[in-house]
Amino acid sequence: MKVAVIGSGGREHALAYKIRESKSCSKLFILPGNPGTKAIGNNVEIDIKNYKEILNFCLNEKIDLVVIGPEVPLVEGLSDLLRENNINVFGPNKNAAEIEGHKSFAKQLMKEYKIPTANFAEFDSTQLSSAKKYLETADFPLVVKADGLAAGKGVLICENLQEGLSAIDELFVNKIFGESGEKIVIEEFLTGQEASIFAITDGEKFICLPSSQDHKRIGDGDTGKNTGGMGAYSPAPIVTEEILKKVEEEVIRPTLRGLNEKNRKFIGCLYCGLMITAFGPKVIEYNCRFGDPETQAVLPLLKGDFLSLLYSASIGKLDENVVSYSGGAAVCVVTASKGYPDKYEKGFEISGLDDTDNQNIIVFHAGTKESNGKIITNGGRVLGVTSFIEEPNLALAKNMAYDALSKIHFDGINYRNDIADKGIARL
Repeated sequence: MKVAVIGSGGREHALAYKIRESKSCSKLFILPGNPGTKAIGNNVEIDIKNYKEILNFCLNEKIDLVVIGPEVPLVEGLSDLLRENNINVFGPNKNAAEIEGHKSFAKQLMKEYKIPTANFAEFDSTQLSSAKKYLETADFPLVVKADGLAAGKGVLICENLQEGLSAIDELFVNKIFGESGEKIVIEEFLTGQEASIFAITDGEKFICLPSSQDHKRIGDGDTGKNTGGMGAYSPAPIVTEEILKKVEEEVIRPTLRGLNEKNRKFIGCLYCGLMITAFGPKVIEYNCRFGDPETQAVLPLLKGDFLSLLYSASIGKLDENVVSYSGGAAVCVVTASKGYPDKYEKGFEISGLDDTDNQNIIVFHAGTKESNGKIITNGGRVLGVTSFIEEPNLALAKNMAYDALSKIHFDGINYRNDIADKGIARL
């Protein structure tokens, strides 16, 4: 089977790594890929925004399956274009991807199908005064979210009225998220621990991959600004068998049913971002694709044929038995450039990438590129140093990840030191 993975980040490196393991994978292309994917497949220098060129490549190479990593191509309809030309795609069509593309759509879906989530209100930029008036009688803390895509950074937690008013000005007046912030969702603040669940679905049937927990804040102890994710571990002990059953029955099934009833059949990875509260799991957000960096922690824990799982979903015949959880633990620590998630410099040489021969360590590339035979930094989030073991020992997995990380260096390297600590404490 000839496969094309669309994207260039750590998530796409992890997808390519797992797909490459399949005996049914005869040829693997990554468009455009990164220095890490170069070692396991064929990188193809195509602009990820050039959908016509992607289509032509897939037609010329007779690609059997396209796996789309990032959200933007999904929300903009790349799946539709490929399917119209008889190419199998793992990833939802434009209509179904709106579940991530517009938070207001997702919230209304949850409200209609009684899916547990935070109470909310919606406003657009013409309702500046109404939004501010709403805050005057609201309970704090609360959360202000940009309705559209904002690279995982469109969420502002407001501790008091003044912060809430400032957040609204930032989105509506200063337009810090551009068009994505032309509409906002104001939500109650949920208390608990976050967790992520990936549901692989053909639109009807689904299976859940091992749970995980992302670390969105830049600093230890969940301090500082929100980022695209500074690390993850899997599985998350907060997601017990009882919690998982509730997520399946109260979140995933009604979500898929609702999308189907609205003629928005979802084929791909439905990401459920959850808050595990004292009253059970509640949905914080949906994504229409695999999460980053959770994917880097979850996929190494899968036994079986991952490619067959994705292909079976893409053709509407999900094979629920083709993969299983290994029973182990994995920890992914993200290294970031100094200054991220704000302004940062790039172009610094990365050393130590080949200093580990541990078969249970994978360094997933994200913001890197090759220059004159050297690997240099080329983004805010640079690497995802991942450990995985066959026993459910998160503490050991954490130690292994940080030991490997201690051998890697670039100017301005920044990372959290507490990835997986919540899970270890719970165990």
